[in-house]
Amino acid sequence: LESVGVKVRWIDTHSIEIIPPSKLSISSINKDVAQKIRSFTFVGAFIHYGNNFKFPHSGGCKMGERTIASHKYALEYLGVTTHTKENYYAISHTKLHTGTIPLYESSDTGAITALVASARIKGTTVIKFAPPNYQVQDVCFLLEKMGVQIDGIGTSTLTVHGKENININLEHHNSEDPIESMFFLSAAIVTKSKLTVTRCPIDFLELELEKLKRMGLMYKLSKTYFAHNGRTKLVDITVSPSKLIAPHDKIHTQPFPGINNDNLPFFVPICTLSVGQTLIHDWTWENRAIYFTELNRLGADIKLLDPHRALVTGVKKLRGAQIVSPPALRPTAIILIAMLAAEGTSLLRNVYSIKRGYADIAERLNALGAKITVIKGV
Repeated sequence: LESVGVKVRWIDTHSIEIIPPSKLSISSINKDVAQKIRSFTFVGAFIHYGNNFKFPHSGGCKMGERTIASHKYALEYLGVTTHTKENYYAISHTKLHTGTIPLYESSDTGAITALVASARIKGTTVIKFAPPNYQVQDVCFLLEKMGVQIDGIGTSTLTVHGKENININLEHHNSEDPIESMFFLSAAIVTKSKLTVTRCPIDFLELELEKLKRMGLMYKLSKTYFAHNGRTKLVDITVSPSKLIAPHDKIHTQPFPGINNDNLPFFVPICTLSVGQTLIHDWTWENRAIYFTELNRLGADIKLLDPHRALVTGVKKLRGAQIVSPPALRPTAIILIAMLAAEGTSLLRNVYSIKRGYADIAERLNALGAKITVIKGV
């Protein structure tokens, strides 16, 4: 954002001030950064600052085919053309207009791109098959503060009443991250710890907890309270040491309100130390389930049945080992979690992917009793 002219200033550890310029310098975008993250979502905003521009290819976790189809086709309904070139996307439009967008797939970021793009197009745009996941709802809350009326928040059909000009000073609190909550819940379960995880967005964890309850997890919930945004329902979750048994059916993801795509991997270390066999069906990506088998280096028993299914047979204990992080955030996170539960010392190398998603994770785990040393250059 800074590379295209946006002023960004950290106010404190958890707050930033963002001031957009009157004109973006899109051609100056930092390509190295853009190619490491799911940056195409910015195109939904950038189309309002230029009729014809180049945008670097997006990056992110390497887990198989991850196209921009849901973004590209959504923008087509608003008058935007996207051509894929060897090293960039060519984005162009003559006049933006409203429309009815059937999302090509139930993509969180695809829905967000459509929301941001349509927010500044005067008139009514309807987005169908939008996943009502926490990220999508959070963007809706922000746009509402900007004066954009959105009907259907929390459902799969969003009606956006766009405003051509948005110029308002505002303060916005992002909602808490259920994936962050699930990380610590999984770590507590496999290390047989009693732990309270605070400020958990319960609406986006309830099904995960139901699965764990049926596996034998003992936990308690506090009374419900609201996040700083006044919209997201939070609870504190206290888990206790439990003997878990594999579920009688498979564990798989679905668009919200199913088990979250990013939460599915956290069941792998849990099932690794549960009694029985669990079928993990990761239908979304072709390559992520392959990374689950990295836990075998720690003594797990995980068989890859095909690119989307892994059969996890519970073992009594794990042992320390050296592992090179896969180029994906959640698979690396579950390796770290399994290492916490393993006997002896483990070494996790090339941890860029986990640092990209979890700030100061070693320090935070150490504060809970872990013994993690960050080694530079290893």
